[in-house]
Amino acid sequence: MVLFLPLVLLIVYMFYSQQRRQKKWQGMLDQLKTGDKVTTSGGLRGTIMALKDDAVHLRVPPNNIVVEVTKASVTQVTTTEEEVKTK
Repeated sequence: MVLFLPLVLLIVYMFYSQQRRQKKWQGMLDQLKTGDKVTTSGGLRGTIMALKDDAVHLRVPPNNIVVEVTKASVTQVTTTEEEVKTK
């Protein structure tokens, strides 16, 4: 029984860690607004032009093409603080 305790603790830790990441990601999706710069899981970087229930319209440079992607594909929001650091 003692031999299985570290394995059980590791599984419990991984479960709660995943739950915390999922809640943080869902909170980020709930706070999306027009004008936010985002990166999708497919690597598209663009600015949100419109929001729908489960999708967003992104304006993608350099030709300012507007594409529709699911909210679930948004992995990162680039804030103004991060833009200042990169410049």
